[in-house]
Amino acid sequence: MARQIRNAKLDTPTARSALKVRREPYWTIVSAGCAVGYRRLAVGRGTWIAKFRDPATGQRAYEALGAADDARDADAVSVFSFAQAQVKARAFFVRAARHAAGDELSVGGPFTVAIALEEYFAARLRKGSKSAAGDRKSTDAAVLPVLGNVPVAKLTRRKLEDWLSGVATSPARKHGPGGRTALREMSGSEEEVRRRRSTANRILGTLRAALNHAAIERRDLPVEAWRGVRPFREVATARPRYLTDDEAVRLVNASSPDFRILVSAALLTGARYGELTRLLVRDFHEDSGTLQILKSKSGRPRSIVLSDEGREFFAHQCRGRTSNAVLLARAHGSAWGKSHQDRPMAVACQAAHIPPANFHALRHTYASRLVMRGVTLPVVAAQLGHASIAMVERHYGHLAPSYVADTVRASFGRLGIVEPGEAGKVMSLKLGT
Repeated sequence: MARQIRNAKLDTPTARSALKVRREPYWTIVSAGCAVGYRRLAVGRGTWIAKFRDPATGQRAYEALGAADDARDADAVSVFSFAQAQVKARAFFVRAARHAAGDELSVGGPFTVAIALEEYFAARLRKGSKSAAGDRKSTDAAVLPVLGNVPVAKLTRRKLEDWLSGVATSPARKHGPGGRTALREMSGSEEEVRRRRSTANRILGTLRAALNHAAIERRDLPVEAWRGVRPFREVATARPRYLTDDEAVRLVNASSPDFRILVSAALLTGARYGELTRLLVRDFHEDSGTLQILKSKSGRPRSIVLSDEGREFFAHQCRGRTSNAVLLARAHGSAWGKSHQDRPMAVACQAAHIPPANFHALRHTYASRLVMRGVTLPVVAAQLGHASIAMVERHYGHLAPSYVADTVRASFGRLGIVEPGEAGKVMSLKLGT
C-alpha cells in the first residue's frame, strides 16, 4: 500500500493552528502531479482538497475531500485527519489519471470496478487491515485488466462467471528479483487445477467485498450480478505438511547454528516467522513461562504458553542479554529479514534427508503435535492466535478423531428413554393410545 506522507505543518490540528488564514491551500506533494492541500478558513475550521495535474496537457483537476479534524475528532466520513485525507485523495488521483489517459473514465464519470476496488482498499487501510496489500496485488493482476474499466452498473452474472473461469485457467504468477513477475508453466495436474480454482475463489471473495462495500452507498448497483456467482466447489486448502518428531529433530540438527535457534523456537511455539523475528528479550516472561506476541497477522496481541522445554530454551537465549536485544538474531547480531528463512530451510531439509518443507510447516508441526496429543481445538486456536477454532478444525481436525465424539457426547445429554444400567435391555416405548 502507498506510504503516508508526513508534513510537520499539517500532521496535527495543533500544528495547523499556527498557519495563517488564507484562501490558497497549503499544499503537500504526494507524487508527481498529485497534491493534497489544507485550506485554513478560520480559527478551528479547515478543509482538505486534492489537486491533480495532467502531465501531458498541464490541465488541473480538483476535488474537495472534507473537513479537517481541527475542532472535531476524525471519523473518515465527514471529518478527516491528514493521513485519512491522503487515502481519500489517492482514489481521486486514480480516477483523474485514467480520465487523462482517455479510457472513457472521468472524475465524475462512470463508477467502474477499478474505482470500487480503490475505495474498498482505502477503507480497509483506514481500519488498519494487515492483508490489504496482498489482496490488492491480486486484484490488480487478475481483476483490473479484464473488469477494471467496466461500469459496476453494467456488470452481469455471465460476465463475472466468464472472468472467474479465466482466472482459474490462467497460469499462476511467479515473482523474480527486482519485483519482476512472470507466468508459470501449467502442467494440468489435479493439484494445479485445485490451486488455481482456490485462488480464483479467493479473488472473487475480495471483488465481492469491494462491490458490496460500494452497494452500501450506491443503491442502484446490480447486487444480484455478483451475489449470484458461485465459487468453485471442493477446492479447499490441502492438508498442511507437518514434520514427524524424528524429522523435526533431524531438521534442527542439520540447520546452521543461528538458523537452528530460529527453527527450534518455531517448533516450540508455533509462532509465524515474522512474529519470531520481531521478538525482543523482554517479550519472554520466565516466571509465567509465556512468550508475548505483540504484533501478529490479525493485529491482536497474544501470549503463547510454553512447555517446560520451551521455557528452558528461551531462558537460555535470554541469559545475560539486555531487555531490548533481538531475541532470535542472526549469527552477526542483526535481525532476520523478509524471506531470509527460505534458503536456509531448503538447505537444512536437504541435509536432514527429509522431504522439502517451508518454514510455515514448523507452525503446522506445532499445531499437529498438540492436536494429536489430545489438546482441545480452542486451546490450539488460542496458542496459534486464531479468533475461532474454524481454521484449526479445517486443517487439523482429522488428526483428532476423538474431538467430534467428545463434543457430541458432552453436548447431547440424555433423552431419558434409557435407564442408567439398562442399556442392554429392550425397552417398550408407548407412542400413543
